[in-house]
Amino acid sequence: MYNHTILSHTAHRPYPLPKGPWIMKQVWEDLLFAHWRVDEAELLPYIPPGLTLEKWEGHPWISVTPFRVHPLRLRAFPAIPGINHFLELNIRTYVVCNGKPGVFFLNLDASNPLAVAGARTFAHLPYRYAKMQVHSVDNAIHFTSVKTDSYGETIAFKGVYQPLDSSIIQVMPGTQIHWLTERYCLYAADRKAQLYIGEIHHLPWPLQKAKLDIETNTSTVSLGLVHDMNPSHLTYTRHLEVLIWPLKKVRF
Repeated sequence: MYNHTILSHTAHRPYPLPKGPWIMKQVWEDLLFAHWRVDEAELLPYIPPGLTLEKWEGHPWISVTPFRVHPLRLRAFPAIPGINHFLELNIRTYVVCNGKPGVFFLNLDASNPLAVAGARTFAHLPYRYAKMQVHSVDNAIHFTSVKTDSYGETIAFKGVYQPLDSSIIQVMPGTQIHWLTERYCLYAADRKAQLYIGEIHHLPWPLQKAKLDIETNTSTVSLGLVHDMNPSHLTYTRHLEVLIWPLKKVRF
């Protein structure tokens, strides 16, 4: 049911495995990382007290990531019908807290309303329901996410992405791609600005070079972010198993 072998591979991690048992396993499939440099002033309003924006060569970055969750399972439980698979599109930036680097999500869209409700309630994450579709033609992934904001405006991401070849990129520590991808915790804040940390574990990202043709991307514009039309870096991952630990309050 679970592949425990990934717990025996930890040399790639920047810090030790978290204490206590993990509670959830997810498998991420057909995942694209699209990375853009953005302006610090546009990001700071989203960053709660206690977190500091991390920068690469003086500039903060965001990543837009469409993928499938298939499956999602809680530890020691069988798959729960209705929430064990869905599509997701997230927008994240890079932060540090108490000297520990991680990610902070500006937005998360998911195609499953039950998964959205659970994540908003128990994980303090800014999930929103969106109508999503994905289908593959040869090696190309056609991904669409559409939602309506509180003002009735449509926010959408529509694009086609695919790996350029089958080879896995050797990503070395100290490179920007490593800095952007090899993150093993997330931070979240509740309505009272209490910070939480969520730890994860997986093997090193099996990244492939990728290409992306964007038809529509108002997902970042809706957040007030301005960036180049095309991302600076693109990678694709076919399959990654991820273990997730329960959120804990951040102590200073």
